[in-house]
Amino acid sequence: MSAPYPPPPPAPSNDRTTLWGVLGIVIGLICCWPLGLLFAFLSFREARKVGKQPTLAYIAFACCAIGIIWNIIYAANR
Repeated sequence: MSAPYPPPPPAPSNDRTTLWGVLGIVIGLICCWPLGLLFAFLSFREARKVGKQPTLAYIAFACCAIGIIWNIIYAANR
């Protein structure tokens, strides 16, 4: 008697929620907060579509807010 073969492992998923969220955090903090806001919005929308928690999108929105405040302070002290 031989045991049946185990099912094949699932194919890797395309996790765009994490991708957009991480891009929003990094770009929102480092260089361009408007582009970070776009990536945060894309992460939020993708998380809602697939039923995941939009935690990275919220963090990306916060990082963009920090970027905006940083730019205002920088421009005021010039």
